[in-house]
Amino acid sequence: MPKKTAEVFLNIPYDSRFESLFLAYITGIVALGFVPRATLEIPGGNRRLEKIFELIGKCQYSIHDLSRVELDRHAPRVPRFNMPFELGLTVSRHWKAVPSRHVWFVCESIEHRLLKSLSDLNGTDPCIHGGTAAGVLRELLNMFELPGAKPSLTKMLRVYEELRRRKSALLAEGGQRSIYTKQSFELLCTAAQTATEQHAH
Repeated sequence: MPKKTAEVFLNIPYDSRFESLFLAYITGIVALGFVPRATLEIPGGNRRLEKIFELIGKCQYSIHDLSRVELDRHAPRVPRFNMPFELGLTVSRHWKAVPSRHVWFVCESIEHRLLKSLSDLNGTDPCIHGGTAAGVLRELLNMFELPGAKPSLTKMLRVYEELRRRKSALLAEGGQRSIYTKQSFELLCTAAQTATEQHAH
């Protein structure tokens, strides 16, 4: 039986300013040979929280981007709590599972800010991407130990640029207006896989 491809749960903010980093996360995860998963795949309605918990549990890895700690520019002006909440779900599941096979990573854009925003994570070294797509790809390469050769940062950046250029056409193809929908997510993951294979040679 062929070995199942490892899945990576992606816990990120769904806002317009994060789009380039979202594309970078998809690009990097696919280029490293993994399958991206996200709450975008889960329909609304009853048991949504339970389904999020189940999705995290199905993944071998998770990445939690906690870089959105500032207040929203629009009223009511509150910080985003979904990402730290889903990180909490992940840590809880990780500790309950014996033995735990889930590995989680925390990302931030600014050095040392996590010590102030979530001091309970003292002792956990966040991956600092600096708020750039290249930074996200660099940190993904640093996170994962893989057998064999990893793709180069240069090749991953080429795939990212191709995905970024094709984003509007992909959304139009799927009849989507937002990058943050189930259909858009699936189209982007498929396009990233195709581009990765093309740039592998």
